[in-house]
Amino acid sequence: MRARNWLLSFLFCFLAAGLAHAAGVEAAHQELTAAEGGGYVLSADFRIDLNARQKEAVTHGVPLVFELEFRLERSRWYWTDEVIVRKRQTWRLSYHALTRQYRLSVGPLRQSFATLEEAVQVFSHVRRWLVLEENLKPGSEYLANLRLHLDVSQLPKPFQVSAFTSQDWSLDSGWQEWDFVVPPAIAPAAPDDEAQEAHAEEAAQ
Repeated sequence: MRARNWLLSFLFCFLAAGLAHAAGVEAAHQELTAAEGGGYVLSADFRIDLNARQKEAVTHGVPLVFELEFRLERSRWYWTDEVIVRKRQTWRLSYHALTRQYRLSVGPLRQSFATLEEAVQVFSHVRRWLVLEENLKPGSEYLANLRLHLDVSQLPKPFQVSAFTSQDWSLDSGWQEWDFVVPPAIAPAAPDDEAQEAHAEEAAQ
């Protein structure tokens, strides 16, 4: 009963509190490159600033779900743009009171961190995320779109009321767009003279 009263008290104070300092997500860098085994990988950097209310919510057991969305489109003058690929990746940030550690889950994978800042840093830097497995025609032009945001629809119901009416929960980089021109295919390196001579000797034998 005492734990329930504490939770209700916390929710009331949380929802009734004034606006905290502004938080935000800012895209610092994004890049799409060819993968060694074929296809294309995405690397990106974000500056993520959680405000006092969001930090307090996590520490008191409210998980935050962050979603990274990627789209690759091709412009068509006669119709709407063609979506080549659409990918999503989510991180679930939570706090485990018994171990006093922050947890970051990506699908079945889970990591633990001593501080909230360490956990946030992980999804602030996306490295070589495979977003397209097939190769595209060299020289063709596309429009890449990337967005990282807090998914307020994943918050507990009492918090969703506040999230949809308050800027306290506005954590959204907005759609970042950039032109992507498919680089030319890299031709295999020509063998050096010694390798050619060795191959000729083997053929002669």
